[in-house]
Amino acid sequence: MNFQKRLLRAEPNFQILAKLWQINWIYVVLICLLAAVGYGALYSAGGGTSRPFAEPQTIRFCFGLVMMLGVAMMSPAVLVRLAWPLYGVSLVLLVAVLRMGHVGKGAERWLMIGGLQVQPSELAKIALVLVLASWFHKVSYRNMGNPLYLVPPALMVLVPVGLVLKEPNLGTAVIIATVGASLFFAAGMRLWQIALLIAPLPFLTKIAYSHLHDYQKARVITFLHPENDPLGAGYNIIQSKIALGSGGMWGQGYLHGTQGQLNFLPEKQTDFIFTMIAEEWGYVGAASVIGLLLVMILGGMLIAMRSRNQFGRLLGLGISMNFFLYCAVNLSMVMGAIPVGGVPLPLISYGGSAMLMVMFGFGLLLSAWVHRNSTFGETTDRES
Repeated sequence: MNFQKRLLRAEPNFQILAKLWQINWIYVVLICLLAAVGYGALYSAGGGTSRPFAEPQTIRFCFGLVMMLGVAMMSPAVLVRLAWPLYGVSLVLLVAVLRMGHVGKGAERWLMIGGLQVQPSELAKIALVLVLASWFHKVSYRNMGNPLYLVPPALMVLVPVGLVLKEPNLGTAVIIATVGASLFFAAGMRLWQIALLIAPLPFLTKIAYSHLHDYQKARVITFLHPENDPLGAGYNIIQSKIALGSGGMWGQGYLHGTQGQLNFLPEKQTDFIFTMIAEEWGYVGAASVIGLLLVMILGGMLIAMRSRNQFGRLLGLGISMNFFLYCAVNLSMVMGAIPVGGVPLPLISYGGSAMLMVMFGFGLLLSAWVHRNSTFGETTDRES
């Protein structure tokens, strides 16, 4: 510890070394293990070759790893200054998607920037966590009881949710709203305020369903009765369940999964990548992957709780909640517990912007750990 303190008082280069020293390298190893699982699954999805999925994914991960470590060394003060510009950029990109976005599966979700497909909603998730953490860390617990203090952050949540719904992308909009709600609760929102917000939800469900697009209603109907259209709308989830069940306890063997290798399994490199893992490695392999994801989620929550400043706590919680929702929605979807929604499994599913934004989020989480002993921005009311 004395060695670290001497480094922090030394030249800037040594301060960088000191921060690198303080990074939670155990968590970095867990991230690399999850990425290795993804490489193996994508290698299998490519038919036993590193192209077209595993190799590009590895290159993106290496770039993301460097970015993650760079973000981890940023101080809370720097992150707070970046919060609003990043949030603004995410909103501009979401508006741009509605005007010039790439259409896929009935929705406009991607922008073509320099030949690369970029999904702005992924940036919006991280930017929202940053901007809410920067807002709430300056608000005392006493002021959290005043509804007027909650109006600006509520608008911060509703604007990106509305833009994402307009694409339309219901699954991502629900994730953004849930992450925002979790930060309101963690910041000290009163239970009576939460009750007032939750009370109308059952009555709004029917109204919301009536405003869904046709393909979204079809997903709900397919979720309830996939056997009604086994070769059409119900095909994906039926094949997913067959693959999950055929893996048994130990699996059919790496590169030997029948549903995946014979291309019966749809979107096997993206949304249904976990199904491939379960088919080839069985219950043991699937449970191991879920266990690794659970350790990472709990580790993120622990990092959030260890922070002595409100900004770090909210930042860690928001990133961990976002990662949890990614995993929960994808796993529930491929198991048939919820309608198919097109949410990837982080660091395992093939994808560019989703992986880079997950790595950026992990960088923010590690920054909360590196600066966990800072009392940055603490109000007197909160410290007492």
